[in-house]
Amino acid sequence: MSGKKTCLPLLKAPPSLEDIRRVHQEIRPYIHHTPVLHSSGIDQLTGAEIYFKCENFQKIGAFKIRGAMSAALALDKKKLKKGLTTHSSGNHAQGVALAAKLLGTDAHIVMPENSVASKMKATRKLGAKIITCEPTSQAREQTVIQLMTKKGLTYIHPYNDFNVLAGQGTIALEFLEQQDNMDCILAPVSGGGLLSGVSIVVKGWNKTQGKNISVFGTEPKRVDDCFRAFYSGKLKINKRTDTICDGLRANIGFLTFPIILRNTNGIFTAKEKTIIQAMRMIWEKLKIIVEPSSAVPLASVLENKKIFKGKKIGIIISGGNVDLNHLPF
Repeated sequence: MSGKKTCLPLLKAPPSLEDIRRVHQEIRPYIHHTPVLHSSGIDQLTGAEIYFKCENFQKIGAFKIRGAMSAALALDKKKLKKGLTTHSSGNHAQGVALAAKLLGTDAHIVMPENSVASKMKATRKLGAKIITCEPTSQAREQTVIQLMTKKGLTYIHPYNDFNVLAGQGTIALEFLEQQDNMDCILAPVSGGGLLSGVSIVVKGWNKTQGKNISVFGTEPKRVDDCFRAFYSGKLKINKRTDTICDGLRANIGFLTFPIILRNTNGIFTAKEKTIIQAMRMIWEKLKIIVEPSSAVPLASVLENKKIFKGKKIGIIISGGNVDLNHLPF
């Protein structure tokens, strides 16, 4: 163990804006304060004014380190010493692996056998032990339970964890301070940790600052469980997972969904072809590479230009861990 102390409360209810401010203060030494980029070329192509919060420049190349650190810092020393575990196809795996490394403990990560090779390699490089399993939710969960029982590890869930979503919400705190007077913020949604955390911050910000900023989730049309859940008011599951967005294949979480339902203004979906178009547009205009999941918000704007015309939009680029040997364009 490194001797560093845990310092956050274990949240047993949805966090408040003040909870997320506290989380931000505690995880700041472990994360990057990521930049906001803008492209007049993208503005011209969309008819909107868009600002990109670039978590592809975050440690591990994605926002997931925020939630992983928030959850790890809420553990007592005894639990932390025994080690951490989770299941993930990539970015959350790296987040937990890095959190464990920074806090001087072990990480045992369950990854589906069809995970992106570059993400598995990066997770191993951070010192984590990888245990592969069949690419099903049942196999992931059963393998994690076995590890917890055998080794006494603490499970950091990718999204059904109030400390995790509080950590993800810190992105919105930075974004709102960096770019004032946005009309709306768009974020990708899968399990819902990012979107729920962001929505809590924006709702609190609106109340305290007298703003009226909307929050929208975005997901692939092929994996639209959150879209269907939001507009029916009931949890849904994905009927298919064959999307290019490997980070957005999970079902919306039972803890995150009520928060999203209460705090967000809607969910948009985007076609695979448009997601690839948006991914390439970001590369060509912003000169940065992002993974397909990160391109879904821009793709949603491209498919709904009339709705977003003239709006000042904030888009969260969730990560940039793409396999350059298998680009879709």
